[in-house]
Amino acid sequence: MQFYVILRILGLLLMLFSFTQLFPALVGWLYDDLDLMPFIEAFFVLLIGGAACWFPVRHATSELRLRDGFLVVILFWGVLGVSGALPLLLSSQLEISVTDAVFESISALTTTGATVITNLDDLPYSILFYRQQLQWLGGMGIIVLAVAILPILGVGGSQLFRAETPGPIKDSKLTPRIKETAKLLWLIYFGFTIACAIAYKLAGMNWFDAIGHSFSTIAIGGFSTHDESMGYFKSNAIDTVAIIFMLLSSANFSLHFLVWRKRSLKPYLDDSELRFYLYCVGLISLICIVYLSIEHQFGTLSETIYKSLFQVVSMITTTGFTTSNYSYWTSFLPVLLIFSSFMGGCAGSTAGGMKVIRVLLLFKQGTREILRLIHPSARISVKLNRKPVPDNVMQAVWGFFSVYMGIFVLFMLLLMATGLDQVTAFSAVAATLNNLGPGLGEVANNYAGINDFAKWVLNISMLLGRLEIFTLLVVLTPAFWRQ
Repeated sequence: MQFYVILRILGLLLMLFSFTQLFPALVGWLYDDLDLMPFIEAFFVLLIGGAACWFPVRHATSELRLRDGFLVVILFWGVLGVSGALPLLLSSQLEISVTDAVFESISALTTTGATVITNLDDLPYSILFYRQQLQWLGGMGIIVLAVAILPILGVGGSQLFRAETPGPIKDSKLTPRIKETAKLLWLIYFGFTIACAIAYKLAGMNWFDAIGHSFSTIAIGGFSTHDESMGYFKSNAIDTVAIIFMLLSSANFSLHFLVWRKRSLKPYLDDSELRFYLYCVGLISLICIVYLSIEHQFGTLSETIYKSLFQVVSMITTTGFTTSNYSYWTSFLPVLLIFSSFMGGCAGSTAGGMKVIRVLLLFKQGTREILRLIHPSARISVKLNRKPVPDNVMQAVWGFFSVYMGIFVLFMLLLMATGLDQVTAFSAVAATLNNLGPGLGEVANNYAGINDFAKWVLNISMLLGRLEIFTLLVVLTPAFWRQ
């Protein structure tokens, strides 16, 4: 293990992150906020801390190995989660504990959207912007951004990219060079953000809300600048913009690149994962519309359709925006929406959950086993996009699913042991492990009321979900540390 190289990269990344503290300070200055100093102080603390890590080992320039990449990613997300809490702790406008500040920071960076802060409408613009910015930075992954920059400083990025980027995109680079792939992903991400902000503005938001909500929409984060979330605006036009960009951001970003390069929608139409995803969105939306119409939950059919479609897309993409309190919806619908977040978005997207491609492969594997019972001697392969899926990939999917469910059960039992009821414990773990945000029971609106131990458990749950379980667990195995 090359600890000097790891420390050098950690210092560089921390110094890079320190400059993001200046943007909320600028926003606060533009809106005449009085709460600027926490961000200025955090900037200097993080810059000096990063320099202190980097300077003694600045000449350590060995090439990273894969194991080093895993450790850098884990350390950086952990350090970043704590560092991101610094301005919240220093703010005179927030009365917040260390536990709550770290929880809010990790929730933002992992694009979970679970909050412990209330009365958002009364907070300074600088703090509101900071929460949205953290989600936007965490959406595509700060490591992926750093991969595009670190080669300039003499640090290779391929191992960081492989360790941090979720899903199969790590094995199918869009360009021959990792640095160019990272730049391309961030270019698409940035382009979507600009388009989303303009669309929100045209739909009726002011520029501050439009930019802030574009950050959390494209990042699939779910933080809002208002306590009522998207329900604050009471606008079908704004809801429509949100639905479109949530779906775009939850699709594989490599598909967006192919569509742009080929100037054709054919890559969308040919992708099995995206088609299966849209079928699921349509089916769950139809179920919600029918049940809510029967129960007369809303006044008109058009309102029922808009509320249902928005909430289904928000939950299945693991964004977590709300336009109504879905936890009070009739029958089994709230639990159905929570379960939909387990699937999440497509691989290579900013969404959370297990990813659509894994659910699709599990479904196809189940179908294959049924056919094998009927035709024991037949050779039946699982296919994706008309290509056979290797058995080792199927084994990896089953391994991921079993570990995912095992961690879910363990964390749920831990939360119940702290005194939380079954509904709250179940939905809190589901909402954090899937990077969703809002849950049911005591965490339907926010997480301020649960105990500190439960919040630390959920911090780990959010990190596990963001790094797709194995990136974090691999560091805990004895084999990882053996030479």
